Formats: sequence, C-alpha cells, structure tokens
Amino acid sequence: MAEVIKMPRLSDTMEEGTVAKWLKQKGDKVEEGDILAEIETDKATMEFESFYDGTLLHIGIEEGDTAPVDALLAIIGEEGEDISSLLDGGGSDSSSDKKEEKSEDSKEESEEEKDDESEDDSDSDDGEIPEGVEIIKMPRLSDTMEEGTVASWLKQEGDKVEEGDILAEIETDKATMEFESFYEGTLLKIGIQEGESAKVDSLLAIIGPEGTDVSKIDASGAGSKKSKKSSDSAKDKQTDSSKASEKQDAEEKKSGESSQSKDGGRIFASPLAKKMAEDKGIDLADVKGSGENGRIVKKDIEEFKGAEKPQPAEAKKETAEGTTAAAQPYVPAGEESFEERKNSQMRKTIAKRLGESKFTAPHYYLTIEVDMANAMQSRKHINEMPDVKVSFNDMVIKASAMALRKHPQVNSQWTGDTMKIAKHIHMGVAVAVEEGLVVPVLKFADQMSLTQIGSNVKDLAGKARNKKIQPSDMEGSTFTVSNLGMFGIVEFTSIINQPNSAILSVGTIVEKPVVRNGEIVVGNTMKLTLACDHRTVDGATGAAFLQTLKTYLENPVTMLA
Repeated sequence: MAEVIKMPRLSDTMEEGTVAKWLKQKGDKVEEGDILAEIETDKATMEFESFYDGTLLHIGIEEGDTAPVDALLAIIGEEGEDISSLLDGGGSDSSSDKKEEKSEDSKEESEEEKDDESEDDSDSDDGEIPEGVEIIKMPRLSDTMEEGTVASWLKQEGDKVEEGDILAEIETDKATMEFESFYEGTLLKIGIQEGESAKVDSLLAIIGPEGTDVSKIDASGAGSKKSKKSSDSAKDKQTDSSKASEKQDAEEKKSGESSQSKDGGRIFASPLAKKMAEDKGIDLADVKGSGENGRIVKKDIEEFKGAEKPQPAEAKKETAEGTTAAAQPYVPAGEESFEERKNSQMRKTIAKRLGESKFTAPHYYLTIEVDMANAMQSRKHINEMPDVKVSFNDMVIKASAMALRKHPQVNSQWTGDTMKIAKHIHMGVAVAVEEGLVVPVLKFADQMSLTQIGSNVKDLAGKARNKKIQPSDMEGSTFTVSNLGMFGIVEFTSIINQPNSAILSVGTIVEKPVVRNGEIVVGNTMKLTLACDHRTVDGATGAAFLQTLKTYLENPVTMLA
C-alpha cells in the first residue's frame, strides 16, 4: 500500500520548508534509511530519510520550491500502483507529475486531446499558462526570508536547460545557495536580473518549449486573459531561438565577463570566484573547476598557479625609466572613489534584529577584571590529560552557567506583561562565520563538565562554519557569551541577543603589573563586560552575578566539585 510522505516539521518554529535537492527521482527504488531529499529551513539544510521501502511514485514539491509543513512531499509504494486517489486528497500544485497523472474532469481530458492535435490549437481559458511552460518563482529558503537576491545567473535566456542544471545562485539572509532546475526545456524568460532583489513568490524564470510566447505572462507569473497555447511553426521557433541566441551573445559581450573557455564552451564560476579571478588578473578560461559540472569555486582560484595579469605597457615603461619622486614636482595622484557592495540577506537580518534589540531594550554595561593566574595553571594541568582540550572560553561558559544558577534573574526574558525566569540554562555561544554571526546553543550547560563543554562547543562551532548546523542547535538560548579575546581585544561591549536579558563580552588575557599580598608582581588579568537589559536586570543584580562569576574563575577548583 502506498505511503504518503509530508513536509516534516524540522524545528519547533518551522512553518514551511524548501526542497534543496532530491537524491531520489520518480521511479527509483527506495529502501528504509535511504536519503530522499535535502530540506532547507532558515537555519540549515538537513537530510531527510525514508522510513519505507518501495518505489518513489510521486514527487509533490519540486527542487527549489517551498511548501508549508504537512504539504504532500512524496508518495512511496509498489511499482505501478494507482495513486490517483492520494493525489486527489493531497497533491501539490508545484508538481508537474500531478498534471500527468490525474484527470479531474472532462475539461482536462479535452485539453489533453488538444495537445495531441498540434495543428488544431485554440485559445486557452482565461488566465491559463501555455502548455508545457513551467513558472519558477523566488523560493522561500527560510522562514524569516521575505526577499531574495539573484547573485548570479548560470543560464541565460535562450539556453537549453536540463533537469538538475544550476539555473542561478540565490542569496538569502543566511547564505548564497545554488538553485537547480527540475525541468527540461528552454529558459524563455528571466524575471529577476543579477544583483536585483525581489519578494518571495516573485517571477524568477520561465522554462518551456523553445519558441513559446510567454509575453502575456505578467510579473507575478500568472497568465493573462488572452494567453494562448503555442502554435508556432518550426520556422517560427527557429527564428525565435536565433533572436534569443543573438540577445544572449549581446548581453555577454556587454557584461565584459568571460563566459567562454578557449574551446568555445561556457564557463561556470561562483560570483566569489569571478571576483577573486578579476582581482588577481586570472583568466577563468585557464582555470580547471573542481565544483559540480566543472564549476569554478573559491578554492580553484586560491590554488591556481598560472601567471597573473601582466603589468600594463605604460607602467613597465615608467619602471624602466626609473623616474623618482625627487625629479618630479608633486602632483596629487589618484581619484576619490567608493566600492558599493549590495547588502546580503544575512547582513540585512542581522542589522534588523540587532537594531531592534539595541533600540528596544535599555542596555547598560558592567565591567569587572579577573585575576586569571589560577585559571591558567588549572587549564594547563587539565590539558595534560590525554585526549582533553579545554579553552579559557570553555571555563568562562562553565563559570557563567554556574553563576546563573545562583542569580536566576539574569537568566530571564522580558515579555511586556510578565518577566519569564528560565529554570534551565542554555548558553548561546557567538560564532563568526563568513556571512555574519550565528549563535549555536549549548543546552543545560550547567550540568556539563569542562571537557564536555569544550567538546560540544568545538563541534557546534565547526558545524556553524561548515553550514551543517541544525536549526535545533541554534534555538532556545537563555544567556549568551561572546569572546573576542583570540583577536587581542582587551575590552568591548555586545548587543543583547534577544530574547535574552544579558550577554557577556570576554576580552583577552593581558600580562600586566598587579598588586598581590601588598607587592607589585607580574600578573595576568582578563576583563569581562556584562550587557544587561535594565527592564529585567537591575544594576545590583548584574553586579552580584559578575562577583560570583569572578569567584568561580579565580578559583577553578570550585567548578570541578
């Protein structure tokens, strides 16, 4: 009996998901435990396993499409099994299979008969899209995404598109992702140009039979009232194809970008790789891509050993002449200029959320200096144990978690009508990634040993930097630690990570003169700055928390009890 698989809820805040990639195709055999697809949320891309054996009979959500939780994702059953009743009860509008497999009424049967009689086409119903044409809209790649930016088109109007080809790179608030086509045909229209941003569900592209007239499809992707099925002759199609090809060639020449290899083939490269190649004077035609389908990525440019762009002839001449500044009167050189970079979706989201926190929560800051002599000695002894590696940041996290247990009001949230004091302690650990900042969460940190904290923080930070972190790993923090000590920063302040009431900023350990037992000696100190939300944490409460934290760090043995 066929099994209906629905879009899973992969986190407690998830309302919809995006199919990043299907690893099984319609007609494939599936065994329990096989990876069916990769599902994207706003936090991560996760592999989705099958719990059933059988044949993949139907795909309900195409690659790149977004659907709400519980929408029909796929159907698995016996080969050849009739699933029309299941499609009637829960199909997805995004599936082209649905158009092929179900026949709702005589009107659709009539339309299919018209398809078979290609020389007897007639006007379609009001609002109908031309037959065989697929409308691709800007996908919602995260539940916080409101718009996306086309970073790069890897296909141009008039290009042939195969199933699985990468159409474009879409930039969201979290990352830049490759967007694949689930359809075959010709790219008839590009709705959003490179560098442009558009709302979710805006018309991204149209794919269909070569020569199909899509001029009556409006910007929202809906067919106009006078939309017709394509009845062009083979000659018309060839003419349209030639025009599209000419337009593509003109656009490529206008852009000035290298789009052909030395043998005349197309070059595929990520935007970052293109920018790096341009900066280094590297001809992309000389670079061998290691990415999917030979695509050139950042690593290929970094490892390229070929010659860089030669020095201009005029520059060489000046160098050869050996002109010196002393022999020439001073003339101001250069010109004022700016480089304008479009903000990524992640940067926009960071700006929005931090702005809301800073301008909503009344911040104030408390700084304390900690003698780290005993902590340094204790860490040295702990790390002498085999297979153990504990950092100073791990010690700060442990001490903070224990201090929160004694000062629960710091472990709170402001909701307007009430103040929620968390009985559990979930430590957020700020991690810098290439696109911005993420905060993995170490849950029940007060119940972990130093070595457990060290291992878990390292694992979470690695996942964050490799974009493999799960949404559940970044949810539910009650307090956050941000450490810039590894960059030599002595002291700084942070913006509170809402809905937390406080965040701790950790500076570097500084060797300096200190007074100990009435004498000036060389010591090692570290500054900690606590940012508090004055609505929930009073000054005395924050100060008491820092005193307890200082006691734990200056006497690490108390954290081992």
